[in-house]
Amino acid sequence: MSASMTSNRQHTAAAAPLNAFQQQALALAAQQSVVGDNERLLSDLRKQGAQEFELATWPGRKIEQWKYTSVQVLKDYESAVWANGSGVSGEFVSERLIPLHATRLVFVDGVLDSAASDEMPDGICLFSQADELAAELIRSNLGKVSGSVSAARRNLFASLNSAWTQDGLLIHVGRNVVLEKPVYLVYVSSTQSNVVTNHRTLVVLEQSANARIIEHFVSEDNSVACSSFVNSLTEIQLGQNAHLHHTRINLEHESAAHIGAVHVNLMRDAVLKGFTLSEGSKLKRLDYQLNHCGQGASLNFDGVYLARHNQLVDYHTCIEHRVPNCTSQQVFRGIVGDKAKAVFNGRIHIFEDAQKTLAEMSNRNLLTSNTAEINTKPELEIYADDVKCAHGATISQLDETALYYLQSRGISPSQARMMLSFGFINELLSSVPDETLQDWLESWLRDRFSEDRSLVSDVRSLSASGAGN
Repeated sequence: MSASMTSNRQHTAAAAPLNAFQQQALALAAQQSVVGDNERLLSDLRKQGAQEFELATWPGRKIEQWKYTSVQVLKDYESAVWANGSGVSGEFVSERLIPLHATRLVFVDGVLDSAASDEMPDGICLFSQADELAAELIRSNLGKVSGSVSAARRNLFASLNSAWTQDGLLIHVGRNVVLEKPVYLVYVSSTQSNVVTNHRTLVVLEQSANARIIEHFVSEDNSVACSSFVNSLTEIQLGQNAHLHHTRINLEHESAAHIGAVHVNLMRDAVLKGFTLSEGSKLKRLDYQLNHCGQGASLNFDGVYLARHNQLVDYHTCIEHRVPNCTSQQVFRGIVGDKAKAVFNGRIHIFEDAQKTLAEMSNRNLLTSNTAEINTKPELEIYADDVKCAHGATISQLDETALYYLQSRGISPSQARMMLSFGFINELLSSVPDETLQDWLESWLRDRFSEDRSLVSDVRSLSASGAGN
């Protein structure tokens, strides 16, 4: 541990001793060095991230943001090292990746695989290869998208991501520029065990720019258990009247651990349409911090999560309406089976000056076994008086009437249950703008439901439901 870090802790009387994972995480951070010619580009970010992570309160049941999600599995990485996987095979590319007409960039354990990637167009570059203009964009925006988020709500693993950042990817779309092809980012975790990987992405869309970005997290071999920990952070700055469709898909092996975040600032009249799909794993935590910073900004965000076996998936979303005349609509649906556990915490925070706000949030969950668990907590924190807001949550099992209806038309009981379970989440795929991506997701979901009956409800009556407004 560096002398400066030790000094920081000596001046924080209430700081608890660092556990073994924290010590190893800081040791790994100290091993990072700047890649390429931009020697000072990331040094301040790493230093600040390490200090914040060292002083942060470790997650536990008494910490509200981590009340239902244990990070005990991180003890598996108390002696972890940096992952160093090689490139992926042509067979992997053809069989496991989405066949999109897009600019594809493949990262294996955080390192660009040039052989599996397309040539980077203008505006896209690695931090280590940034020219003077790109370097200034990185300095001006990196680590600053959610800078006004209170310390109580800031995820300490975002700070760790900064401490671990050795390189990253910049996607810059200039003023009035429309990207004809989406950018398809593939983050591959190799089959190594006891390793950690860090991903950092910065997206900057200037005034009236338009783009589509797909982030796809996948394991190199789903038939081989691996013990890897991935820490990912994507920051997005949307300028005035900029339009972005952002898709994030997390389909790593269930033995992997992943803690990730997406932080977005929306300026005046900016539009963000988002979609996320995630399978559970031994630890899967995803945080979205979405900030309306300019009047007229609009957000539509849909999410799907699946958990089975002993998996965990945890979504925390926070939408901040800081200015007037903004809208946000959020819909999340989950299916949880076996002894799996899911968490959804959706928060809408409307500031005092954010009059004329329209904000809606819905979370619906389907439990397919009597041992599955979901903890859902929609929150509204409103300080303005001229707003229209609604939020609701339901936890249920398949409706007996719907099952009877399908069976009365010649559909077998098992097929009827699968159709209803699949249909519970399939309608959200309509928010995905790319037809190829939509078809791929539908096919993947059908295969998942067909091969694993634990995601198909076999319960005949409604177990529990609740809603709030």
